[in-house]
Amino acid sequence: MSRADFLLGKLAREGNRLPNPHLLMRPFITREAVLSSKIEGTQATLGEILAADAGAHVKQNSGELQEVQNYIKALDYGLSRLAEFPLSLRLIKEIHERLMQGVRGAHATPGEFRQSQNWIGIPGCTLHTAKFVPPPPDHLMDCLGEFENFLYDRSLPPLIHMALCHYQFEAIHPFLDGNGRIGRLLITLLLIEQKILPSPLLYLSAFFEATRDEYYKQLYNVSVKGSWHAWLIYFLNGVAIQSEDVLSRTERINELLNQWKIDIARGSSQVPIDIVQLLAVNPYFTINKIAKDLMISYSTAQRGVQKLEAAGIIKKTSNNKRDKVYCAIEILNILEEPTKIKAGICEQLA
Repeated sequence: MSRADFLLGKLAREGNRLPNPHLLMRPFITREAVLSSKIEGTQATLGEILAADAGAHVKQNSGELQEVQNYIKALDYGLSRLAEFPLSLRLIKEIHERLMQGVRGAHATPGEFRQSQNWIGIPGCTLHTAKFVPPPPDHLMDCLGEFENFLYDRSLPPLIHMALCHYQFEAIHPFLDGNGRIGRLLITLLLIEQKILPSPLLYLSAFFEATRDEYYKQLYNVSVKGSWHAWLIYFLNGVAIQSEDVLSRTERINELLNQWKIDIARGSSQVPIDIVQLLAVNPYFTINKIAKDLMISYSTAQRGVQKLEAAGIIKKTSNNKRDKVYCAIEILNILEEPTKIKAGICEQLA
């Protein structure tokens, strides 16, 4: 816990010092959405989501793209509501409604707690062969009432409190669908609500996805064996690893942006530098999008893009005659590289 607290504190300090934290948050939020959805079986990649957001045509299933985009909308909504409303069952339902709107599982009463029994297990299993059965509907609201009370409990160290909240939410499984994603969103919202981080820079889905079998095993073992100690160690390891991971990625992205600004500083136009700044939000773009975002003419945006292309900062990713899509590949590579998990972490918990 001491190590996790130290690294999280370092991330908070660095986050406050970043010249563009509001810009860098966007690709990390998108990365979290992709990886959290991937745990649930969605195959959309970070590159596909970023390219689609920039206006590119991608081959990925539109429903899967929508699932990831809904996750981003749900998180954005939750963060904005926290400014005026406490984290509560009501807010969790509102976030769930946005998460499930218009995607698979949309039939499963978005924004409403379940009124029927659900269960967890291999595809095709029944209530009697399920690996885990959450509380029945007639006990659900009692469990959720206790869970909501615990959300406001401040008697434990914050990271321990978050680990317990995440487990308890997943064990209650209050919705017919989307419980895993909401439970992981809950961690980010608690970090912000308790002012542990100044902005949502830390996301644990990358760690949970990289150690998926261990993630499910630890949650299950708490329910079956009461293995709280192992779950807490696993969770705190995740916080430490992801804090280091985010620090490394943000530092490398900032170094790239600063170097590129130096490389293209010669000249009278500010436009190429402004475009470089936008690459922190999304490494993919079209000239039309640049013109719109910077409120400049198409021809001015085109000249700026040509300068970046000549400098080797960006490359065309499509051969369309119109609306050509460009990408800063080096930034995309930093965002897409897998989370590095030190050998032995999961084995130590076995």
